[in-house]
Amino acid sequence: MNLSQLTPAVCRIATETGGYLKAERKNFRREAVVEKHAHDYVSYVDRQAEKRIVEALSPLLPQAGFITEEETVRYAGQPLYWVIDPLDGTTNYIHDNPSYCVSIALCSHTELLLGVVYEPCRDECFYGWKGGGAYLNGQPLRVSTLADMQQALLVTELPYNYQQYARTAEHLLHALYGRVGALRMNGSAALALCYVAAGRFDGWMEAFIGRWDYSAAALLVQEAGGRVTDFRGRDDFGAGHHIVASNGLLHESLLHVLAGAMPEGI
Repeated sequence: MNLSQLTPAVCRIATETGGYLKAERKNFRREAVVEKHAHDYVSYVDRQAEKRIVEALSPLLPQAGFITEEETVRYAGQPLYWVIDPLDGTTNYIHDNPSYCVSIALCSHTELLLGVVYEPCRDECFYGWKGGGAYLNGQPLRVSTLADMQQALLVTELPYNYQQYARTAEHLLHALYGRVGALRMNGSAALALCYVAAGRFDGWMEAFIGRWDYSAAALLVQEAGGRVTDFRGRDDFGAGHHIVASNGLLHESLLHVLAGAMPEGI
């Protein structure tokens, strides 16, 4: 398995799927939306996009399994597996609000191997593989070099588990608002991580997300020189659902802020 040769094929699959998402958005109807959980939505677009990705990836590595958000296929314990989010940023998509993306990662039981994230609204394909660097439309990515929290552009989200996260959200706003350069929410974990890798964002944190949300882009942050951990600073973040990513220089400061109000259940 040559990751550098495999990556362009995955980029093509992600780009084609992103084209499908963008085309379907023109005729999308809110009646097609189903609420999986409180404020967590899915539609035929998510499911159809996922089926397209699985069908296209299967010949590339016939021995690999799949972990997918919409569970159109079941994982059977294979040592290699694809982790797929066919539409990250579904709420943005429903409201015709950029941005949203396709996210595809290849993993083993011990490490992230390959990551591709395609954002159709700006036609941006972020990709990379372990040891090979991270790229955006052919150009190398590097995280920012900002070391001053007072100038940092930080991104967080308000997850669906509001009862478990409300105290943390209030603490983050109180601790960071007016003390950093700016705070933002963008509605897509995968894209936020890619923007950290690209140096557009200096740091990002979110809890109660699935591995399909972060696996591909987390590898890109690492390959671009950044750092990714869980909320407690552990590098083995893949087994959890709470992630912090940064340019590395701000990471300990972000962990220190989070330590003041850890979400329930973490």
